[in-house]
Amino acid sequence: MRLGLTYTGTEAKHDNYVRWLQGDAAAAIEVIRLSAEEDNLEALRQCDGLVLSGGIDIHPDLYGGSPGYPKAPRDGWKKERDLFERSALLYAWEQGLPVLGVCRGLQLINVSCKGTLVQDLGPQGDEVHENTSGADKLHPVAIVADSLLAAIAGEQKGTANSAHHQAIDRLGEGLKINCRAGDDPGEGRIEGIEWAEPAGKPFLLAVQWHPERMFVNGLPHPWLYRAIRDRFIEEVKKSTATT
Repeated sequence: MRLGLTYTGTEAKHDNYVRWLQGDAAAAIEVIRLSAEEDNLEALRQCDGLVLSGGIDIHPDLYGGSPGYPKAPRDGWKKERDLFERSALLYAWEQGLPVLGVCRGLQLINVSCKGTLVQDLGPQGDEVHENTSGADKLHPVAIVADSLLAAIAGEQKGTANSAHHQAIDRLGEGLKINCRAGDDPGEGRIEGIEWAEPAGKPFLLAVQWHPERMFVNGLPHPWLYRAIRDRFIEEVKKSTATT
């Protein structure tokens, strides 16, 4: 099995994703790094699934935002990464590949479906969500009943890690909210998305937290990281068995 993983920006962070995705099956799962720097989109043709990783803010041009927002990237955006990963996502959908999005990956999926982003959560939101001291924040999440995520998790609530200062604003076309921050699945910032009508479409799941770091750090509530990984791998196996 080969999984395409977009490069998050550092070797240490990339390795966290690899460890999470391979789990105890490193010999059976090859993770292929995809990056704008290597300009290796063609490598996705060899892959059986796509994982969109976290990282720097998406350029406001992709969702009609303003460049002058609080905490915009100090050294500027990486629009070439945005365009590369959007192309990877569209190719994956065209080929019927399962897709899993993490943090920025969730936001990229949303804007690729004509959604928008809250460009900065502000002091109150950052207090809950943003990594400001070199360590992830932790906060409760509530999973929406009758969603794919609910079926995967087998639980309605949990505690997720958090390291973001942006979030989904207007939901993208064809998408459905499956999780929110806090204790009420009807309120709070969007923490997870999936297809609203999944019939006839490839597997899609995206979360705002970082399951790869939850896995590496051995945090509680494995249904928010291990179960998600296991279901993704299962869907990739199903996909390859039918092609």
